[in-house]
Amino acid sequence: MQYKKKLVMLIIVLIISNTVLTYLYVSSKVKIRNLETVVATQEVNTKIVFFAQLFMNKVLSGSKEVSFDDRLRLENAVRDLNDKEIFDSWQIFTNAKNTTEVQQDFYNLFQLLLKKITS
Repeated sequence: MQYKKKLVMLIIVLIISNTVLTYLYVSSKVKIRNLETVVATQEVNTKIVFFAQLFMNKVLSGSKEVSFDDRLRLENAVRDLNDKEIFDSWQIFTNAKNTTEVQQDFYNLFQLLLKKITS
């Protein structure tokens, strides 16, 4: 009889400990997924800021024409973002035909970049 009571107590303890461990495991997985999402967002934001800085340094602050290598770096940086909306805005900017269009397309591109960073 004593043996059965000990066995029942052991089973109860095992069930409770398994339940607690399962809860801790599941809650840890949820936290890890949330952290992965935050890291992915930060990586995208870092890429956007890199592109914006490169754009500012090579296009806006330069007094001379943008070199082929710099245009290639900008194109690769914008493609590295893997964002169709930003890429489309970039394409519109690069295909602008006059200074008015360039200014408006530049404004639209940077507004979009800022929106992507803050969202």
